[in-house]
Amino acid sequence: MRTSAWVAAAVAALLALMGSIFVVDEGQTGMVLNFGRVVRSDIGPGLHFKWPIIESARVFDRRLQVLDAEPERYLTSERKDVSVDFFAVGMIQDARAFYRATGGDESVAVQRLAPIIKDSLRNEINSRTLQQVVSGSRTEVVGRQLQVINEGAKTMGIRIVDLRIKQIDLPTDSQVIQDVYRRMRAQRQQVASRLRAEGAEQANTVRAEADRQQAVIVAEAERDAQRLRGEGDAEAARIYAAAASRDPGFYAFQRSLEAYRKAFADGEGVIVLDRDDPFLQYLRSDR
Repeated sequence: MRTSAWVAAAVAALLALMGSIFVVDEGQTGMVLNFGRVVRSDIGPGLHFKWPIIESARVFDRRLQVLDAEPERYLTSERKDVSVDFFAVGMIQDARAFYRATGGDESVAVQRLAPIIKDSLRNEINSRTLQQVVSGSRTEVVGRQLQVINEGAKTMGIRIVDLRIKQIDLPTDSQVIQDVYRRMRAQRQQVASRLRAEGAEQANTVRAEADRQQAVIVAEAERDAQRLRGEGDAEAARIYAAAASRDPGFYAFQRSLEAYRKAFADGEGVIVLDRDDPFLQYLRSDR
């Protein structure tokens, strides 16, 4: 009887010890409830203790979770219908608030978060045209609404880190689609025209600068050529003057020969002069 009592006591102690220990893994947060009332929350990773029977432990995943939702249809500022498929990335920030709002059920959290996100996106898309929604920056569409979404998610102890639009489907109305494509083409053509105009302006600037540089170079070359010709003529005159001063007779003879050569260069020239004309002084036989 005494042995059986000891065995029963040991088993009871073991069960009590097992019921008083719980483990919180890395990336999780723990919470201790006393008859359903939260007494401790945001318990970090490790081995923890609680009172057996009267207390219970709950463990939640604090890592980033993808909250997916069904595509939602919205109206743009032009009353055009679009279907937006999105997902949110969030995490549990306050375990106590999360348990009180959802009872620790993640599916309940998703159901309550979806209307908040959809309403925020509706406000943003309703203020934009169809072209802005389709061809604009999706990050800009959701960026301004992230703070508003977190204000609503804070009551559930959840923080939305990011919100992404996966796909935007155009309405099935072919006329609406053609209008969107027409506006997109017009926008791209406007950008192309602006780029072509800027290119033409730059080309004209380059050509004008090249023409200016050409005119400057030609003018400088002509100036240098005139200077060199003047220097050459001056040097030739100096040489002629030096030759004339050294031997005037020979210089006069050389100049006469040059005059004869120029006068009879074509072989058909006729000159009528008096036989005593000085121009013929070197052609006389007695000289």
